[in-house]
Amino acid sequence: MALKLTQNLRLLQFGIHRCFAGLISVRLLYSSGLGRSSCAACLCTSAARCIQTHGCRKLRTDFSSRNVTTAVREPSFFASSSVGIHRDSELRFRLSQLHRPSSDEEKSFQQKLACCSTSRQVFSLLCSVEVLSDTMAAACLHRVADLEQDGAALRDPSVLEKDAIRALCFQLEQDSERLTEAGLVSALLACTRLFLDPWSTLMVRLVTESQNRLDGEQMAVGELCMLGQAMLAMEGPGSAMLEQVMRQIQKQEPDEWSLPDLVAVYRLLEVCVGEDGMHGDLLNAMHTHAVTVTSRMDPAAVSGVLSSLVALNQKQAMPLVISLCKQAVRHVPHFSDEELSHVLAALIHFGHSDRYFVDAMQNHVPRMAFTSHPETVSKVTEFFSRRSILSPTVFNAVAESFVYRADSYSTSQVARQIMAFGRLGYLPPNVGQLFKKVETILHTRFSQFQPRMLLNLLHACTLVERFPVNFLSKVFSSYFLQQLQGETCNARESLNEKRFKHFIQCELSVHYEGPQLLPKYRVKSFLTSSRSLETPVDQQLYNSVKSGLVDILGDRSFFGSQVLTPYCYTLDVEIKLDEEGYALPASQTDEVYKRIALCIDGQKRFTNNARQLLGKEVIKQRHLRLLGYEVVQIPFYEFEKYRNMSKVVEYLHQKIFPHTFRLSW
Repeated sequence: MALKLTQNLRLLQFGIHRCFAGLISVRLLYSSGLGRSSCAACLCTSAARCIQTHGCRKLRTDFSSRNVTTAVREPSFFASSSVGIHRDSELRFRLSQLHRPSSDEEKSFQQKLACCSTSRQVFSLLCSVEVLSDTMAAACLHRVADLEQDGAALRDPSVLEKDAIRALCFQLEQDSERLTEAGLVSALLACTRLFLDPWSTLMVRLVTESQNRLDGEQMAVGELCMLGQAMLAMEGPGSAMLEQVMRQIQKQEPDEWSLPDLVAVYRLLEVCVGEDGMHGDLLNAMHTHAVTVTSRMDPAAVSGVLSSLVALNQKQAMPLVISLCKQAVRHVPHFSDEELSHVLAALIHFGHSDRYFVDAMQNHVPRMAFTSHPETVSKVTEFFSRRSILSPTVFNAVAESFVYRADSYSTSQVARQIMAFGRLGYLPPNVGQLFKKVETILHTRFSQFQPRMLLNLLHACTLVERFPVNFLSKVFSSYFLQQLQGETCNARESLNEKRFKHFIQCELSVHYEGPQLLPKYRVKSFLTSSRSLETPVDQQLYNSVKSGLVDILGDRSFFGSQVLTPYCYTLDVEIKLDEEGYALPASQTDEVYKRIALCIDGQKRFTNNARQLLGKEVIKQRHLRLLGYEVVQIPFYEFEKYRNMSKVVEYLHQKIFPHTFRLSW
């Protein structure tokens, strides 16, 4: 890459014009369009005064042809790694090792820089200091990128025409050979984040010098990672320089790295490890070392490593995930919104939760629910619902904040928060206000919802017996069904099929007269291998119940197992009775007076921390009752109390036939 850039250097449109008083004006053109350069005097005087005094015209900004113009005085001497800013009327930078700022001065500058909330504040800070190291200069560019980046472009491209940016870029370009390794690669990475043209003179010189330093194999791990990230941005995963970076990283031992270096390598590997499992040995060595240092990780490191493990899908690194979760407990009050979102997403991905982490979240959420970013609050509810953890403290706080803040939520955030209530089957104390707000949002923003999210929201309302009658006619329309049918499918089961299950459950929940779901969209069973609307029966618990039922009814033929009803639900056990209350053979279809549905509810049908059925199990039992079944619930926490068969039989008889005497066979 560096060789290619060097060979093409002569093709760059780069002009240098010397003006009076030793001033230099440099313009880096970012496209084939040519433009006039302005002299340095134009940087601090009006256009009219410049024309009168210096006979030149102020550069006109053309956003279709992005440019960076810098103006500086010719330096009287150059040494290494510091940039000095003089207090005269023009910006003046000079690299000098003699005036390098102290570590305390650098730390103070970095703290002030982090407090800058606009690019203008960054420029003011930049002009307020007398001495600036190359790493400080690069940090300024990074901060501007932080503030101005908007996806794959800058919010305000004209920020690149500011005097400070132009002066910084020119000095970095002129003195690339005298920059430290850290300053060099940090500046290169910052330039990629500012979307500078990779064929500009500045970028060519930084890349060429980086290649020279890389060939010398003197870069530290953190510097290699920054260079790797820069080359990824410029050339993608196939970059030759990136491969050279990875070879040098692999030569080093992870247990010799600092924590920032370890996190940086994880970040780099996120995009370097492909489907072929490249760098697997390096990752395993990193996991082993990371477990030993998690107790020293700060919030950013914990969040960063967990985020990388998710991106790399490191399922085999569960010991590290568990260790990071324990460390996260300490940092819960100190995580930023983004960091906490990454931590929760990782715990969801790996299916892990820690009692102490849950306790810490329960203490933290009531304080953050009204102030944190809506996406973070949504991720909190998603974590608790996906882990089947019912916390009234958390969900009451979320419900209160929803009432006051939901107007500023995206439709996805609205749907995901209400879906959590439906999944856990929980209604907060302010349930009236909560669902009144939901109804208001549906009325005012109905067309903004994506079909999948809208159906999930309406289905969640149904799970907690808040029936969306006013909106069913809209979702049953042919237009909505066509939109839904066009959504993505996964490998095992159509996402559409799950959505249509939701339609059927909504139909069963309310008395609705209007457009109906077409027969071709209907499913036969809610119980499937994936994306099921029912929880499969616990086989061990079922076998114990079955033995007791044989003793009570006299023969296995008098009850059916896994019985599929015409309404898509699967019964764990079905017992048919005639008019006199005698059990009929399971195969008999006529003269059936009563049907008893036994719900053998294992632990997975309840929330993990409370004896409350999940929303989908509650709606199943409610629908079975509406369909004429007598529902008998056999919860695991009651059944497990009885150890011998006689107690089991007595318990089952009292549950199923509470008003009759038991016969002895």
